[in-house]
Amino acid sequence: MRRTTALLALAAGLCLHTAGAANADERPLLHPLFSGHGVIQRDAPIHVHGSASPGSEIRVALGPSQASAIAGDDGRWRAELPAMEAGGPYTLTVESGGRTETVRDVMIGDVWLCSGQSNMVLEIARALDAPAETGAANDPMIRAMTLPLRTASGPSQDFRSDVEWQVITPDNAASVSAACYFMARDLRRVHDVPMGLIISAWGGSSITAWMSEEALGRAGADPDALATLALYRDNPAEAMARWGARWEDWWLNQTGEAREDAPWADDLDISSWPVVPAFIYWEEWGDPALAAHDGMVWYRTSFNLTAEQAAQGAVLHIGRADEVDQTWLNGAPVGGMADPSVIRAYELAPGRLRAGANTLTINVLDTWRYGGLVGPDDLRAIELADGEIVPLDGPWRYSKAPAGFAHPPGSPWSATGGFSQIANAMISPLDGYALAGAAWYQGESDTYDGRGYHALLEGLIADWRGRFRADLPFVIVQLAGFGAHPSEPADNGWADLRESQRQVALADPRAVIVTAHDLGEIHDIHPPNKQELARRMALAARHLVHGESDIAPSGPVPGDIRHARGTLTVRFDDVTGALITLGSDRAIGFELCSGAACRYADARVSGPDSVAIEGVRAADTRVRFCWAMNPLCNLTDASGRPPVPFEQAIKR
Repeated sequence: MRRTTALLALAAGLCLHTAGAANADERPLLHPLFSGHGVIQRDAPIHVHGSASPGSEIRVALGPSQASAIAGDDGRWRAELPAMEAGGPYTLTVESGGRTETVRDVMIGDVWLCSGQSNMVLEIARALDAPAETGAANDPMIRAMTLPLRTASGPSQDFRSDVEWQVITPDNAASVSAACYFMARDLRRVHDVPMGLIISAWGGSSITAWMSEEALGRAGADPDALATLALYRDNPAEAMARWGARWEDWWLNQTGEAREDAPWADDLDISSWPVVPAFIYWEEWGDPALAAHDGMVWYRTSFNLTAEQAAQGAVLHIGRADEVDQTWLNGAPVGGMADPSVIRAYELAPGRLRAGANTLTINVLDTWRYGGLVGPDDLRAIELADGEIVPLDGPWRYSKAPAGFAHPPGSPWSATGGFSQIANAMISPLDGYALAGAAWYQGESDTYDGRGYHALLEGLIADWRGRFRADLPFVIVQLAGFGAHPSEPADNGWADLRESQRQVALADPRAVIVTAHDLGEIHDIHPPNKQELARRMALAARHLVHGESDIAPSGPVPGDIRHARGTLTVRFDDVTGALITLGSDRAIGFELCSGAACRYADARVSGPDSVAIEGVRAADTRVRFCWAMNPLCNLTDASGRPPVPFEQAIKR
């Protein structure tokens, strides 16, 4: 079968890595951040930048201000204009070498970076009362720039695709981040300044994807993973082989299997494995063991090559894997990614194929909803260097892996679950752009290690402050509840992660927590009530950024805890009005813990800012509140915000 380009065209179209940018002489003088309808941060020096011919002079004018710069050897230039008060519209003009660019309707106001994963992505079209909200989005002083999903193996100064500012109107509001927009709308009701929203968010992304490699190193990230990532930039095939060997060690340690009996072993007898019925999600195969399977499934097939074919280099195409694949050819690792949207294409150097029979083994890990190798049959093929296509048309067989494994080592170059790939493409191009603050709503993808999130969140905040400003305010949204309410106390990664978020904010005077556990849905990890969430985000921003000290930033937070004669009194700070319980005279959600054993506690409001917990035992060492994936708690105050979930030691 000869090549038709359809296979590569589809793979290239869905691949998230992009080609290099054009020469400086061919690009606009201004970076896309400085485009029509844009917003520039008020009361801060204005750093305008872009590209021009190396060594050329650039003249910049914004309203009454002017500046000049000289382009460097790489064509990059940067000019500084003095800070300006909120207002506009202004015209921004740049001239160089006979070229002039004019950008109109530029406002000076507050710029917010809204980032995180799918709950920050969630659009107004999916929010509560979406039709009315979309129709009411008619404030011309709210503008947004939503960045397309891109990755890069190293820090990029450009977006590598078209981006632009948009005035939010009913015609375009449906696709805008609901949490970010509603927060800006609430802020506009109190502070009459233009709002610029830079929405850089990606569903399913881990926090490590948003941090620079340097920040990850300082946060204690795996040094071997960082070294392998560096190797990947220069030699992807060698990096994938190295990481595959690490994956193999992980599997053998989990299962206790001998290497010669491993599912990827070249000469393994798989005649007892069932035949793959179709390349659709395995939940749809009709196999009862896979009907609700979140875990691993092994796929395996073989194909034959002539000596002439085997002597060539090639590209292995295996289609799309939902969510994570690890792939072997003839018993040796050749690739692995953790990006459900990407069609896999792995380079094979000459010598990796062999004349006669070849074996292909793929492990697919799915952790949420549907899983498997999916897509049309013609996406699975060997593309030889001379253009010939060898279809991988089976038969394919499968084997369900045992349950209960820990997470395998994820490849560090994966877009959403790896290291720095999103930051390189979706944060680095923003470096130096003045911001009012950052709103961060992320963490669902990191709940498998909620305690470890503490160092990573501290590292992300320090990293971004190095990029933007040393005192950049952070509004951190805690995870909303999800899943069934608990019937008994239990340790939980979601609760651990919320506690990490709380502890980071507690130690950082320029960060605040926004509670959201009460806004969750049992069956929807994307709760639609982003209006109430955004109200709380705006209250946090008003306290932190606008200095409204009479507003409690997070709602009630635990203060001192006193123990006397079997009663524990928890006093809360930042209470608006007084504490109240909803639907009961008891405060539901408190736990007392002795070692690893916890029990629900009998608690009641005992004062405007206090809760009394009875029945404290001598062995009790900790008190917890709202400690679950989707906790059931009924304590709040006059602001309508519940106390922040917490765990604290009992001091006697």
